[in-house]
Order: sequence, then structure tokens, then C-alpha cells
Amino acid sequence: MAKTFFRKNHSIFSLVFSALAILVSFFLCQGVPPASAQTIVDDWSKVQAPKPPELKAVTLDPKTTALLVLDLVKQTCNSERRPRCLTSVPQVQSWLKRARGKGVAVVHSITTAATPADILNDVAPLEGEPTVKSSADKFFKTDLEKILNDKGIKTVVVVGTSAHGAVLNTASQAAFRGLQVIIPVDGMSAENTYFEQYTAHHLGNAPGVGQQVTLTKIEMIK
Repeated sequence: MAKTFFRKNHSIFSLVFSALAILVSFFLCQGVPPASAQTIVDDWSKVQAPKPPELKAVTLDPKTTALLVLDLVKQTCNSERRPRCLTSVPQVQSWLKRARGKGVAVVHSITTAATPADILNDVAPLEGEPTVKSSADKFFKTDLEKILNDKGIKTVVVVGTSAHGAVLNTASQAAFRGLQVIIPVDGMSAENTYFEQYTAHHLGNAPGVGQQVTLTKIEMIK
């Protein structure tokens, strides 16, 4: 009986199989991977890092520029948790001094578990320099946007830690708000170099962000 059924419906089965073959060929030609394709996790070890970004010299207008010094507090910027942060502090301190001398506005941030007194002494706020408190995005539930708008800020220089936390998210949100964003790569830090690498790549290339971001070094900022 099964043979009789197959013979009677042979043409239907042939049409179905032909249609499926055509669909598979179409999707393959369109670059659509089959359902069994490997994921990025499967291909993790095969991924090659992109070429390093070009670092560019920057000339700032002090009147419309703000320096954001993010989360340089003792709880996170220490030799046990984030030694690369401690290494970056002298560079940040030197730029902070120069920025103040030029009249650049300075805004500090702290983590949700910190107080202003926890900011490292070398980069501590001066009287009149505001401090905002939030998690990774320093615009979230703070008055950072109002502070910048009230000062007529069009460009922000973002330094601090962690690169893949406060720097990445705050810089991205600044870019989404139409601000020009300057990222000195020697002024950001994380637990390891990979976190810093993917932060630099993301900020330099992500849609809606990369167009607003310039990667540089502290010594290249004038």
C-alpha cells in the first residue's frame, strides 16, 4: 500500500524536493548561512584582531570642551583589581593639569559604591568641579547632560576606568547626543589589554559612535 501511495504521489514529492533545493540554493547565493552554521562562539579562536586604529592629533577649543575624569577611585583603581589604571594615572594627571590651565571645564565621576573622598588624590576635584555618581553610563540619572549644556560644551575628552564600562558607555552616550568625543587611549584602563582593545575598536567604528569619536594620545592633544 505504501508503494502504491508513493507511486501516486511521486510527482508531488519531486516538486517539493525541487522547491526545497531551489530555496537552499537561493539562500546560499544570498550569503545566508544554513541553520547548522557555526556561531561566533564556535569560531572564537579563529577571529583575528583588526588593524590598530590611527591615532590623530587634536586641537581643542577650551571654551567648548570638557574633560570627563571617570571613576578614578580607590575601590577600582588599585594594584590588585586594576593595575593598568594606576599606570595611567600620571598621564591623566598631566592632562588634567594642562586642561585646567587652558580653562577646560572638568567633570569627575564616581561609582555607585564610592564617595568623592574616594577619588585618587592625584586627580581629585578642585573646588567648583562637579562630580556625578552613576554606574557605567554617567549620563544615566545624573545631571551630567545639564552640566555640559549649561557650559555650552560641544566636545568632551573622556579618560578613566574602566575602559569597557564607564569610558565605553559614557563616550557612546555623549556621541549619541551629538558631542564630539576625544578618547586618549593612554588615559583609559581596564583589567586587561583585550578590554581596552575592543573598547578602542568599538568607539572608533560603531555605527552612530565612530563618526563622532577621535582616538588619540594625551601628548597629541593641544
